[in-house]
Amino acid sequence: MGAQAGTCRARPVVRHKSMRARISLSLVICLLAGFRILCSAQEKQNAASIRVLELKWAESYRQRQVDVLSSLLAEDYVITTEDGSTYSKIGFISHNAAPSERVSVSETSDLKIRIHGDVAIVTGAYHERGESGGKPYEYHDRLTDVWMKISGKWQLIASHYSVPTS
Repeated sequence: MGAQAGTCRARPVVRHKSMRARISLSLVICLLAGFRILCSAQEKQNAASIRVLELKWAESYRQRQVDVLSSLLAEDYVITTEDGSTYSKIGFISHNAAPSERVSVSETSDLKIRIHGDVAIVTGAYHERGESGGKPYEYHDRLTDVWMKISGKWQLIASHYSVPTS
């Protein structure tokens, strides 16, 4: 007539393990989300740095600032120009410094910057006007610049300029 013995059941241990697993999974998800936010912030900061360097690159080219150009270009830099010619770092700087070359306009627009670790790919539009060998010229190009972080410093490793066909 009385109370049944043993009607109170103890909680199974499995339930505690399940709760620990949920808490652990939640912590891992929070850590990954925090890491993603930090990575995103770093990518934005790198993209802003590259945008500033692109402006510096165009301006130092226009003004023939050989020391600035030299600091921006990696030692193994290569550029392909509108006519298909390629130049190394020294060849490009020498060509730009020649008295027969004068750049009056050097401007970029529509820049898109994609960061992949220590590499940045920049695409956009480029407008240049000047004189070469006493003859005026004007280009409206598409550009691709590749920047790489070398010893903690962003440097330009490759450029390609082409004239759109349309």
